[in-house]
Parts: sequence; C-alpha cells; structure tokens
Amino acid sequence: MTKNPTTLSFRILTVNTHKGFTIFNRRFILHELRDAVHAVSADIVFLQEVMGSHDLHAARIANWPSNSHYEFLADTMWTSYAYGRNAVYPNGHHGNAVLSKFPIVRHENRDVSVGKTEERGLLHCICQLPEHNIEVHAICIHLGLQEGHRQQQIELLCKMINELPPEAPLVIAGDFNDWRMRGHRQLEKCAGVREVFVHANGHAAKTFPARLPLFQLDRIYVRNATVHRPIVLPNRPWSHLSDHAPLAAEVLL
Repeated sequence: MTKNPTTLSFRILTVNTHKGFTIFNRRFILHELRDAVHAVSADIVFLQEVMGSHDLHAARIANWPSNSHYEFLADTMWTSYAYGRNAVYPNGHHGNAVLSKFPIVRHENRDVSVGKTEERGLLHCICQLPEHNIEVHAICIHLGLQEGHRQQQIELLCKMINELPPEAPLVIAGDFNDWRMRGHRQLEKCAGVREVFVHANGHAAKTFPARLPLFQLDRIYVRNATVHRPIVLPNRPWSHLSDHAPLAAEVLL
C-alpha cells in the first residue's frame, strides 16, 4: 500500500486455486501456490475454489495442511480473512475466500446458486483502510458454467452492488466463466463498474487454460477509483499452479 496526503493505492490479486491441485488434479501443489501468491505481495487477495476442509485428502496426502487452505495461504502475511462456503460434499467443502492486509470489519456470503447442479456464492467483505476513514468493498465471485445461470447471478450481483453506498470504493474480482463477454456487458450496464484489463488494453485478459490461455474467464472490476492499472505476472510458475492464470492490478483512490 502506498500513501501520501491525498492518495493511497493498494494491490489486488485474484486466482482460482483449483482446490490446491494442478490441472487434471495430477499433483497437490498448495505449498508452491502459497509461495507464488506471497511473491505478488498483494494487499487484498481474491480466491476461488479454495478448500475449507477435505477429510479424505487430509488422510491420504502427506503434506496436506492441518488448517484450511485459505488460512494456510494467508500464513502471516494476511492477518484478516473471510471464507464463503459454497459447495458441500461428504468429505468436506470449498468456496471463495478473501485475504486482506487491512482489517475485514464485516463480511457476508450470499447464496446465488441457480438450480441444484452448482453451488455458487458472492463473498462480500468490507475492508477498513488503516489511518483513513475509508471502507473498501470487496466482492469475490465465481459464476456458473451455464450462461443462463450467469445472467441470473449477475442480476443478483447488481442487486448487491445497488445496496452499497454509491460513493464507496468497490473491487469485484474472480472467475466469471464469461467467455462470450455477455456478462461483462450486463455488469457494466447495471453497476457502472470498469474492468481493469478492458479499460487498459481494450479487451479482457485471457486466463484459461493457464498453460495456453484462450478464454477470457477471469476479471477485475472497480468503481470509485481514480486510477486502476493491470500488473503483468510472469507465466512461470503460475502456468503450472492452477487451470486458471491469475490476474493482478494496482488501484489508486
């Protein structure tokens, strides 16, 4: 975080953790993922498909952490975190999480599941920036695979945004699964947000599959920020740590 008398900036990172495994679940790489996440040194981290618990994996995998994956990733760098449990199954659960160097003063996980095939949620956190009377609203998102479901989920996201103070800084980040960009247009229209990579480069970043990205699935949206710019992350080691490439950005208020 950078401070001067009139402005402050913070760095954000979003990554789909793929439950701590490489693509096709061939290898457990959560420890390597933690090193890569720490190297970015983001102030706020948005995580999707992060494991809360899994009894079967914990019994079988030697280096499975004793705590949740989001706590393991937070380590000592992010002292505040919140978790939204979405998918629950006999051996455990996973969902979205936000790690923050700023205190998370309130959080809510709102169920936006459509039908019975995919459990989805919007994790809304309010981060209090120290030494400033500013609350940053952070929404971590992972939308459904079906376009009809995504349309309904973005409508629910817009409803959530409309409930927020209109002048409050807002960051929305995560896996939108919006490869046709229809949800992007819908969200820009209803919520008045800007996507960082679209604004800077004229198009969304390609993030999937991570080793040879072809599809623009992941996004970072902001509102009430004077400047927002993408941060280019190296291909290695990220291309081997998930099926999605991460995104990072600097936000100036």
